[in-house]
This record gives sequence, C-alpha cells and structure tokens, in this order.
Amino acid sequence: MKKDRTTSVEELICSVRDFVTEREWEKYHNPKDLAESISIEAAELLQLFQWVTPEESQHFQEEPPKTQRIKEELADVVLYCLGMANTLNIDLSSAIYDKIEQNKKKYPVDLYKGKAHLD
Repeated sequence: MKKDRTTSVEELICSVRDFVTEREWEKYHNPKDLAESISIEAAELLQLFQWVTPEESQHFQEEPPKTQRIKEELADVVLYCLGMANTLNIDLSSAIYDKIEQNKKKYPVDLYKGKAHLD
C-alpha cells in the first residue's frame, strides 16, 4: 500500500482519472457536480463531529471504528478535490503553495501568532 511519503499528487490525480475513465463517468465529473460532491462529502465528515466537544474529538484516534469512518469520509473529500483539479486542469500543488503565500500576507506571523483572529 502506498503512503504519503512515497506518493505524489500527480499519482493520486492519475489514479482518480483512471478510476473515472474505466467506468466512463467523465460525463458526471463536471465542475458543478464535483463541487456539490465535495460539499456533500465534507458534510458527512462534519457529521461525525456533531455534538461532541473539541476535547472529545481529540480522543477519536483512540476509537478505531470512529477513526475508520473519518478516514473514509476524508478520503472521499480528497478524491473529489483531485477529480475537480483534473477536470479543470488545475495544478493542485501550485494552487496550494500559491494559497499559502496569500495566507502569509493576509495573516502575518507578528499579528496572528497564537491567535485565531485579531482582538
């Protein structure tokens, strides 16, 4: 089984593209439907945390069935994100690094270190 350390984003995108192509699902993988699917899967992930405190959520890793569900829902979100990147020809690594640079400017360390927002 491949791990994060040995798998590139390109490999993941190709795997998703191959999966979709083998099933002839390209007609369903348009930007609108993929955006909806990302949102739906993110909501399913969020539902696993509904009605628990932040402290309780810290202990989910000690509950294998809960961790398995989180792993599955998180994978669904990422799969649809990779599909969206593929469909729109977005270089995901560049997009992420660009966004990090934007966030560095928007949230400078000297103003936001240790803070979620300015007082």
